[in-house]
Amino acid sequence: MKKIGFLSFGHYGPGTATPTAADALTQMVELAVAAEELGVDGAYLRVHHFAPQFASPFPLLSAMAARTSRIELGTGVIDMRYENPLYMAEEAAAADLISGGRLQLGISRGSPEPALNGASAFGYAPGEGETDADMAREHARIFRLAIAGAGVAEADPRMTGGRRGRLAIEPRSETLPERIWWGSGTRATAKWTAEQGMNLMSSTLLTEDTGVPFDELQAEQIALFRAEWAKHDWGREPRVSVSRSVIPITTDTDRYYFGRERDSEDQVGWLDGGLARFGKSYAGEPDVVAKQLAEDAAVRAADTVLVTLPNQLGVDYNVHLLESILRDVAPGAGWR
Repeated sequence: MKKIGFLSFGHYGPGTATPTAADALTQMVELAVAAEELGVDGAYLRVHHFAPQFASPFPLLSAMAARTSRIELGTGVIDMRYENPLYMAEEAAAADLISGGRLQLGISRGSPEPALNGASAFGYAPGEGETDADMAREHARIFRLAIAGAGVAEADPRMTGGRRGRLAIEPRSETLPERIWWGSGTRATAKWTAEQGMNLMSSTLLTEDTGVPFDELQAEQIALFRAEWAKHDWGREPRVSVSRSVIPITTDTDRYYFGRERDSEDQVGWLDGGLARFGKSYAGEPDVVAKQLAEDAAVRAADTVLVTLPNQLGVDYNVHLLESILRDVAPGAGWR
């Protein structure tokens, strides 16, 4: 049994079924409700700044939580370079309490973006001798301490009845620290993720290339993560997710949109100053897609699969797509 979730980037723009930001946001809530009714396990959103996509996740996660009762609600991922970690800790705890403890928060350094030094516009820049990645990890460290109840500010005895010491943020959700994932793009960061006691989230992009197929490189990343995790006493089993583009073609509409899907092979390119390997899309007849996914080494190694959705095609089409994945692909892929 694998958990099956969907991941939406929340694109919007003229000429699509999501012409405005309001459309993208309200449709994500509707899609989470419909996905829960179908039996999908998770509804995840991508956070991307300075682009016509989802940006601030917690109002949307809270709205999704208020309309659902079972489905996991997550991010894949929040770019920690942009975040005030203490304010984020308060918002995350509040959203998790509204959801009844269903948040699965993917966080990371983020991905290439349209803005030059975008985080600096939000007031955050690396210190001398630090990189963007260092800053993201430091923000993540403070955030995780805060949601775990660490004192982060000195008490004012005049306002606390004479009590001294350090105050923790409020509200808090006791189990949220166990549901933080790190979006890892390399084998080295996968190992670091295990050292920190976070779950592993790996997408359709790895920011390294060794010449082996994408799924094998990603499976190696997962194996290194699990081996490192076993060296630590975290008191729980870790979770691992991978993302895939999965398009079973069962109707003329599917064929019109995706019958000529071109990304049927891995792609290697230059990204952010280094080689990167991009995973292929799985589009075709359901039995063919199921067989390909059953043979995907990283999918086999993960406990959770997030299928990326073309959200700009609207709620009805994406409900159809999810239903087809559950009915026509998941059993043949060995997921159900």
